[in-house]
Amino acid sequence: MKIKFNASEILTKDGVSLAVPFILITSCFALWGFANDMTAPIVKAFSKIFRMSVTEGSFVQVAYYLGYFAMAFPAALFIQRRSYKSGVMLGLSLFGLGALLFIPAKFLGYYYPFLFAYFIMTCGLSFLETSCNPYIYCMGSEETATQRLNLAQAFNPIGALLGMWMARDFVQARMSDMTTTQRMSLPDAQFNALKDSDLSILIQPYVLIGVICIVLLALIRLHKMPMDGDKQSRKGIWQSLHELSHVKNYREGVLAQFFYVGAQVTCWTFIIQYGTRIFMAEGMTEKAAEMLSQKYNIIAMAFFTVSRFVCTFFLKYIEPGRLLSILAICATSLVGGVMLFPDRSGVYCLVGVSACMSLMFPTIYGIALRGVGDNVKFAGAGLIMAILGGSVFPPIQALIIDSNVTVLGISSTNFSFVIPLICFVVVALYGHRAYVRKNIWKIDE
Repeated sequence: MKIKFNASEILTKDGVSLAVPFILITSCFALWGFANDMTAPIVKAFSKIFRMSVTEGSFVQVAYYLGYFAMAFPAALFIQRRSYKSGVMLGLSLFGLGALLFIPAKFLGYYYPFLFAYFIMTCGLSFLETSCNPYIYCMGSEETATQRLNLAQAFNPIGALLGMWMARDFVQARMSDMTTTQRMSLPDAQFNALKDSDLSILIQPYVLIGVICIVLLALIRLHKMPMDGDKQSRKGIWQSLHELSHVKNYREGVLAQFFYVGAQVTCWTFIIQYGTRIFMAEGMTEKAAEMLSQKYNIIAMAFFTVSRFVCTFFLKYIEPGRLLSILAICATSLVGGVMLFPDRSGVYCLVGVSACMSLMFPTIYGIALRGVGDNVKFAGAGLIMAILGGSVFPPIQALIIDSNVTVLGISSTNFSFVIPLICFVVVALYGHRAYVRKNIWKIDE
């Protein structure tokens, strides 16, 4: 099956070119990619700075992804009454505010104000993703919507790569060389001085994000968005939710997105712990092992970025549901290698998983919106709420890592990757069922 893919066609609606709005909104995709993937490696940094366990450090991800869940439907209601442009602007405002809250959090010197700042940031991100994804989806025909979403989302990992590089070279590399064990033995005065120094380094990228948000907000505010006056549905939220609850393809899509985001966040968050354990066993110091692990994390994101463009090309020839299931099966196999290999081979498998994940979020999103009609805004909100999976699964995996229990000769760190393995199985099943529904049963619900 060959699917049409033409840049001018997918960015035109009713004869009007939407290239400039597409570029501006795609900039938001890159921006939240920067924030998301700068944050994952910083989980380990927080654990060291505040002398916490892996489980306590993972609360960063809980706070981060909880904001998505909390604000998705308020964001949908807001853009239902106003416009996509208003939703994007409010999202950028909250995103920038949360990032700048890192400054007072640093002066307070406690862990929980940072969690609050992360929560406010992701309330903004929830508004952004709830607005930007359906906005991109509507910038042309429904037939080309999945390709359009993949094209926009292809710039997300470019921002993510910059975020990972920033985390590695401007945070991890500049923090103190002292190991977690050495920090534990410090007297309070020395520990507080070290903590203050490391926090001063850690907040700098977030302050940069805040400034960029202000600049992008001004650009979008000043530009005339052709779709700003798009037709609004008069349908209420409860009627929309009732109708959506009867669309099987959509219901399963929300579940698949929940599990996919859980798999993505766990793989990218715990590659640091996974690699650090292996490299320290080879004789490296803790900091050197962490730096090398982050290098592999950056390589993984590079694979993810390239794969996003490659997979977008393959969508010309392979139906989205089928390609999604193929990639999820490949990811499941690679995670099996992550669990079973006790050496660098496991790290290589974990890097390979990222190439398989590249297509998943926008493709699940695009498939799930088939057949939802004028309920697209609330349907999009439900799919953004599914990002809660990134808050639920990391603490479960962290608890397995902290347990230090060996299962069938597999270390707790390796065995913990059973969590993303289960998640990818769910995604594979959804891709297969979506393909069968559309191409064999000829239905979307």
